[in-house]
Amino acid sequence: MSPKLLASAVFLAPALAAAQPAGPAPVRYEASFENAAHHEARISVTYEDAGDAPVTFRMARSSPGRYAIHEFAKNVYDFSATDSAGNALTVSREDPYSWTVSGHDGTVTATYTLYADRADGTYSQVDTTHAHLNMPSAFLWAEGFGERPVEITFNPADPDWKIATQLEPTGDPNVFRAPDFQYFMDSPTELSDFDLREWTVEEEAGSYTIRLALHHDGTAEDADEYAAMAQNVTEAQIEMWGDIPDFDYGTYTFIACYLPHVNGDGMEHRNSTILTSANGLYKAEFGQLGTLSHEFIHAWNVERLRPAELEPFDFTQANPTPSLWFAEGFTSYYAPLFTLRAGETDLDEYLEDLSGTLDYVLNGRGRDLASPQDMSLRAPFVDAATAIDPTNYSNTFVSYYPYGAVIGLTLDLTLRERFDDVTLDDYMRRMWETHGRAETPYTPADLEAGLAEVTGDAAFAEAFFDQYVEESGLPDLGELLEQAGLVLRKANEGDASLGPVTLKTDGKAVEIASNAARNSALYAAGLDRGDEILRLGRLTIDSESDWEDAVSRFEPGDTAEIVFVKRGRERTETVTFGEDQTLEVVAFEDADRNPSRAQKRFRRAWLGEDTVE
Repeated sequence: MSPKLLASAVFLAPALAAAQPAGPAPVRYEASFENAAHHEARISVTYEDAGDAPVTFRMARSSPGRYAIHEFAKNVYDFSATDSAGNALTVSREDPYSWTVSGHDGTVTATYTLYADRADGTYSQVDTTHAHLNMPSAFLWAEGFGERPVEITFNPADPDWKIATQLEPTGDPNVFRAPDFQYFMDSPTELSDFDLREWTVEEEAGSYTIRLALHHDGTAEDADEYAAMAQNVTEAQIEMWGDIPDFDYGTYTFIACYLPHVNGDGMEHRNSTILTSANGLYKAEFGQLGTLSHEFIHAWNVERLRPAELEPFDFTQANPTPSLWFAEGFTSYYAPLFTLRAGETDLDEYLEDLSGTLDYVLNGRGRDLASPQDMSLRAPFVDAATAIDPTNYSNTFVSYYPYGAVIGLTLDLTLRERFDDVTLDDYMRRMWETHGRAETPYTPADLEAGLAEVTGDAAFAEAFFDQYVEESGLPDLGELLEQAGLVLRKANEGDASLGPVTLKTDGKAVEIASNAARNSALYAAGLDRGDEILRLGRLTIDSESDWEDAVSRFEPGDTAEIVFVKRGRERTETVTFGEDQTLEVVAFEDADRNPSRAQKRFRRAWLGEDTVE
């Protein structure tokens, strides 16, 4: 069925308005946005049958899908608490993240103001266009009541605002439920005058509705086109997995904000995902589809096929795991592959993306220092973490996203080479069957065991994990890609280089803006971030184009003088030019080579029918 515009965004599912089973009183939230013009929300939460002990309210320090600490309490103020009769209660604080309320009568209502002005997958934004809410950044909770059901009432600031969320709908379009604290905190919500598109996906056990709630400044035709592309990609993914996750309440929701005042991001949740971009669909030429593809894969890989360290999620601290190379990296491998298989990108676009990934990883200076598992454990330092002191990450860290994508590529091509009728698709389906469908969290040992099972070769699985996961080795990727009639080569063969460098220009001062790359000519000559380059060879350097012109006059092996200022002192050193190491992947057809029939078959089986002429 083609995506269509619905007249209403009141998301109802069969029997959802039925009476709730007897049990503890639900936690009741209410959120209002009267001061949206100044980015404030007024929020209250009530706990009944809370006993007689003091109740401690906390604000999260981490968020599902993020691995670093985020101090959400900094934007909470004007906190007060009352009992069932509305009497003011005593509030004390012993740390920056919590408020303890005493002297209550078994009922406690906490009320506070939230300041929110960053729309992405981690934070919240309230303004006159929308209320974009990531729950951990917006809603505090009381310790010891995590198993209770939750009910929340939203009071939209604008009568045109509708509500998009994975929370359970009720008969009231502004009231939603969650079965417990963990589900509530994992349920981002958008209130705005968004466009809605939806389509149905079916399996033998029943059908599910996939919804695209699109808050944007584009046209209805843009929304139609994007929804059609999204439908093709999601169906390609379902075809590969061979199964649809059991989406709670029968729905999966893409919450997309593509507006100039939001920040680019993508963040997965159990039955929904946040998609944000400062560019509109038309301006970006629908480039947001790649993020959508990535996040939908997470409905299987991460949300249900889940690392043991992330279950249950601890909102009071960072949640590290050594398996992000698989959870995020394999997802990154598949995201562009699915847009290609769905026919929404072509081979050239896919290879351009693959080129950037391979160049980053194979030329990554940190790969000799740590394995993919070790890089995964550094997530709390890099995953949208903030710090004011400089780091040396460009020389010491290789992101588990592309690093894991290259491991996925390596495994996929190796399986296709060594085993009959075994691919990475088969491995992912095996992990889904053993750990995902039943939602049994996995350990690194489980990942290796799954590979041994799907190949029937425990020695191969052990060797692969030893060399490429627990250590930082990689095989000859060029040889593996040749099987598909693809060439991994230097993009600028024969061009001179002093190493990758980022420059910034302030007037006529040209400074190095990034850490010098280890093993580069600039590094060997003692240049680094913050140094001002004055001259290279005979040319004065007053702009980035001057630098590019100067470098282009040399060949690999040449030497030249470089004059620069380091910490206020002028210095002169001799640099020896190397060859530009930037890598690219091209098809045989674009390298004046003809793929064989076997190579065409391999490429067709791997990338899809349309990738072979």
